[in-house]
Amino acid sequence: MKNQLAGLMKQAQAMQRNMEKVQDELGKTIVEGQSGAGMVSVLMSCKFYVSRVSIDPSLMSDDKEMLEDLITAAVNDAVRKAEATTQEKMAGLSAGFAMPPGFKMPF
Repeated sequence: MKNQLAGLMKQAQAMQRNMEKVQDELGKTIVEGQSGAGMVSVLMSCKFYVSRVSIDPSLMSDDKEMLEDLITAAVNDAVRKAEATTQEKMAGLSAGFAMPPGFKMPF
């Protein structure tokens, strides 16, 4: 059991290092959210940092409320894409983490 626990600790340390690497990658991964058939676009990192908002010039003469709605929709689209990308990258981290036979978590 002691060897299994030592092996489990090594796996946990490797998983921690991998998680830090993935977190760093997510900060550099950019997704694009769009609305209005691409008339409004938002670039956002998977850490939810918005780096750019682009608005088609033809929308500048339209009503303010519609433009606000399109910006909101584009940001929400970017958030969904960032969450999906994050979930995809994080799912691979726990795939190789095997618990010893009979090991039960305390909860």
